[in-house]
Amino acid sequence: MKDGTQEEFLMLHELEKPYLGLTVDRIMDELRRQSEATLEGYQITRLQHGLQSATRAEADGADIDWIIGALLHDVGDGLAPQNHDRFSAEVIRPFVRWEVSWVVEHHGLFQMLYFARHYGWDENARDRYKDHPCFDTCATFCERWDQSSFDPDYPTKTLEYFEPMLRDVFARKAYDPAVIQDGVSIGL
Repeated sequence: MKDGTQEEFLMLHELEKPYLGLTVDRIMDELRRQSEATLEGYQITRLQHGLQSATRAEADGADIDWIIGALLHDVGDGLAPQNHDRFSAEVIRPFVRWEVSWVVEHHGLFQMLYFARHYGWDENARDRYKDHPCFDTCATFCERWDQSSFDPDYPTKTLEYFEPMLRDVFARKAYDPAVIQDGVSIGL
């Protein structure tokens, strides 16, 4: 790359645009893959969990950024199970408010409140962020939309229902300061 010319890089930039435009289609493909299998022991698939989380977010009156954050908060499970939260946050970070990507990035640690004691882990590990402006929002996200969304009987909306919202969010200009609102936390 160090030998590339400006002309060559400008050409590559133009050729990359169609690929970038298909990001949402790759995300939809990954979500569909998550409908094929689940982790052993769970009563619903990964896709159903994301759909249920998004359905709950919408039912609570959340805006589109939170709905898409809830839908995609575990999208990284298949490729990065040990750090799925950070992986998932990186998928949405260019297109949603800062606080939404922060919550998705940290939800794994905050979720430990519900199960860590069963493994001998620190269930209060999230307390290291107790003074962070997104602490309460992340705790609420986990309580209302994540840990409760493993119910096989919950009336859940379909991926097709959420597809227009996905397309709207991923059609945004990446890292648009007006969208990202870096450092601003308005809550759920």
